Amino acid sequence: MEQISVESTTPDPVCQFSIFTENKVGRLADLTRLFGQREIHILALNTLDTTDSAILRVIVDDPDRARELLRENGVSFSESQVLAVEIAGEHDVERVLTTLLQTEVNIDYIYSFISRPMGRSALAMSIEDMDIAMDILGARNHKVLSQRDISR
Repeated sequence: MEQISVESTTPDPVCQFSIFTENKVGRLADLTRLFGQREIHILALNTLDTTDSAILRVIVDDPDRARELLRENGVSFSESQVLAVEIAGEHDVERVLTTLLQTEVNIDYIYSFISRPMGRSALAMSIEDMDIAMDILGARNHKVLSQRDISR
């Protein structure tokens, strides 16, 4: 297997909030309205539901303000870092996944951005080894995004 050593150039990884809530009609709309009232833009969104509860994964343009808003409103959440990779179109999804497969980096889950500044799309990935993934993707000319890249 090819060994590539590249220093990471992404100083501020993308922050993902996992919001824990009851699985109830209107709850997602309530949460998105709450962000909208503070002009915090949801850039990526994923939901995972069970009968009684749901986990909403969101990436926003201003994590500091989002964190404060969630705390003020007593919303249960956790934070994690995700790898965000810019893509030009659907053909880039396969290129990104093939690159990670070649280095045997495990992807826990993946979802796409709703919108991105500059009109380009992106993938958000929870990944086994963020540093190796960033290095190999950068070495193969995939643009790994930082939180600064997606903030407005």
